[in-house]
Amino acid sequence: MEGKLKMKVTAVNGSPRKNWNTAKLLQAFLDGAKEAQPNVETEIIHLYDLQYTGCRSCFACKSVNDKLFGRCAVHDGIYDILEEVSCADVVAFGSPIYFGEMTGQLKSFLERLLFPYYTYQKEPRYVTPKRMPTCMIYTSNADQKAMHTMKFDIALENMQRWVADVLTEPEIIQSYSTYQFMDYSKVRADRFSEEERAKIRSEQFPLDLQKSFDTGRKLTLRAKNSNGSVVLRHSMDSR
Repeated sequence: MEGKLKMKVTAVNGSPRKNWNTAKLLQAFLDGAKEAQPNVETEIIHLYDLQYTGCRSCFACKSVNDKLFGRCAVHDGIYDILEEVSCADVVAFGSPIYFGEMTGQLKSFLERLLFPYYTYQKEPRYVTPKRMPTCMIYTSNADQKAMHTMKFDIALENMQRWVADVLTEPEIIQSYSTYQFMDYSKVRADRFSEEERAKIRSEQFPLDLQKSFDTGRKLTLRAKNSNGSVVLRHSMDSR
């Protein structure tokens, strides 16, 4: 039966750009998944294409009604996508760093994805339908030292903890000092050296792509060799 089931690896792009640093790293992750499992189904979801909000505090997902419990009830641009991501075999979330945090689009998406599975009951704490391998991919204009000095890494750890609790502990990929602009001559950005950024893009970014590829391959193999660790949502056993 295992041979008949097709694996699904999903990448969620929290960047407004579809073919730049974050998107390229996510695509490398998916390419690694294909390397591990040639017939795997891969998909990249561009959040900036979708119309949605963060959690609205309706608390329908905490309802005593089994049809609502553990599900986001808001019918908007990510209603069906939340279900798809929840049932994937591997998921990678990607975002550039804005003001020391992931983008608002990705944070809002994660609110909607994770909160319904976090219960207000003593037991169980979580009603996640599937605990799959996960990865968080970040791209940053700052270098590694600045990320630490400005405590950006600490700020990111909070949402990573929720991903770990509700899904699984995510692998972390960070690409620093990214090449931001197509043409540096058209922006006022003399705090940064285009020459240095171009050097990093030609020397370091390919290594970051390889790391993302390798991680996609590793997590897909992990999912393939596991038993899926599926939790039957809304069953009496899961409560």
